Amino acid sequence: MSKFKRVLIANRGEIAKRIYNALRDLSITPVIPIVEKEFAQCRTCYPYAVLLKVEDGIFLNKEKLIEIAKENECQAIHPGYGFLAENAEFARLCEQNGIIFIGPPANSIELMGHKETARVIAEKSGVSPVPGFSLKGLTEDEILKKAKEIGFPVLIKASLGGGGKGMRRVDKEEELFENIRMAKSESKEYFASEDIFVEKYVVNPRHIEIQIFSFPGGRTVYLGERECTIQRRHQKIIEESPSPIVDEKLRNEMGEAAVALADTVSYVGAGTVEFIVDRDKNFYFLEMNTRIQVEHPVTETVYGVDLVKWQVQEAMGLVVNVPQDKIKPNGHAIEFRVYAEDPENNFMPSPGKILRYVEPKIPGVRIETAVRDGYEIFPDFDPMIAKVIVFDSNREDCIEKSKRVLNELAVLGVKTNIDFLKSVIEHPAFLKGDLDTGFIEKYSGFLFAEKRDAKFSKEEAVLLASVVEKEGKGNVEKVEGDKDYFPQISDWLP
Repeated sequence: MSKFKRVLIANRGEIAKRIYNALRDLSITPVIPIVEKEFAQCRTCYPYAVLLKVEDGIFLNKEKLIEIAKENECQAIHPGYGFLAENAEFARLCEQNGIIFIGPPANSIELMGHKETARVIAEKSGVSPVPGFSLKGLTEDEILKKAKEIGFPVLIKASLGGGGKGMRRVDKEEELFENIRMAKSESKEYFASEDIFVEKYVVNPRHIEIQIFSFPGGRTVYLGERECTIQRRHQKIIEESPSPIVDEKLRNEMGEAAVALADTVSYVGAGTVEFIVDRDKNFYFLEMNTRIQVEHPVTETVYGVDLVKWQVQEAMGLVVNVPQDKIKPNGHAIEFRVYAEDPENNFMPSPGKILRYVEPKIPGVRIETAVRDGYEIFPDFDPMIAKVIVFDSNREDCIEKSKRVLNELAVLGVKTNIDFLKSVIEHPAFLKGDLDTGFIEKYSGFLFAEKRDAKFSKEEAVLLASVVEKEGKGNVEKVEGDKDYFPQISDWLP
């Protein structure tokens, strides 16, 4: 296959900028659709791209995206994450129209994208899933009986989708059917399906995932693990690699299980196999994400690779020679998801205009964002402002550097979770690596306590914001060239 000349980026925000950078490094012209209300604030972020002003809803419009790709002579489409990234129908539609879908085959997406089917496949490949059952064909009496057999608390989950949507914890049997009704309603709203299932809620678990990459011809490698245990509303906000509890033996066991699962469905490209790990280090299959993950930069930073470039190279038919025994971790990385949200109000989104955005200038820090002064966070899009990835030689030094980074990162004009993230990494349990998915609820008294060492007082912040707005510094500044990412790619990569 010849090299791509143009690739359509079917996404927005920080992941669109991330893909843009990878394509530019490969001397491929990115074609980027930008919705009309974001066009003015985003157009200067992409000085070397073909930019298109498009209507709202474009990123879920399969036919329109194909049409745009054809009109702009794109040989491929990169879906990023979210939107249509795990939509098998879209992958097939690309193929039918002679466009390369930069992702796994449609069949793999279909098999692993349905969580109930994925559980069955996991068992067949020798990977134990969390105990659970499907609701299909069961009466209420049978559902209650099976729930009692696996034991409360249980977790009700949508069979499709992710991001915590259609997911509800149930602690008592009298709450079961009301939560089933609500989970079905959420699942139908977000994923156009009422398919749900019930699984055992593992008390005090850790959420640990394995990054895999499958090359054509059936060769799959794993690139260590990411600790994704710190979550709010079942959505990750801090990820790190390596995990504080994973030793070489457990890493190999989980990695080999993830590879076996990928090979079972003839997987190709980047993917992530997620596990629940209990206090005794027993691990259970949770789900597989058939796309690039939000948190992929922590793996790239520790393993010295570029997963997005790998995706594009694989789609062009280029063989990347990466033997498993050459894949070794180096140092420690922590990623912080910075959101426009109010932690004090159940992490509700805080849309509005960012009047001032200032990044810290500290070595070993990688920031992925599309935000600039004057950028507006709209209520109908994800409120992520940036991903901040901090690297150092070990976990202790990485945490210390992270405190400084979060202190020096300034976002004025909207409420953010920056101070909350700092509170998390200052907690003694986090410092010891004693984590579980209930961390935020367990230590809420500490995490939500008013901080006296904020970067600005409320009065100073209001004054600074008013000065910024008055002086007209809310305009988007032109971005000169591409951003260099830390660290350097290993010399054994092509």
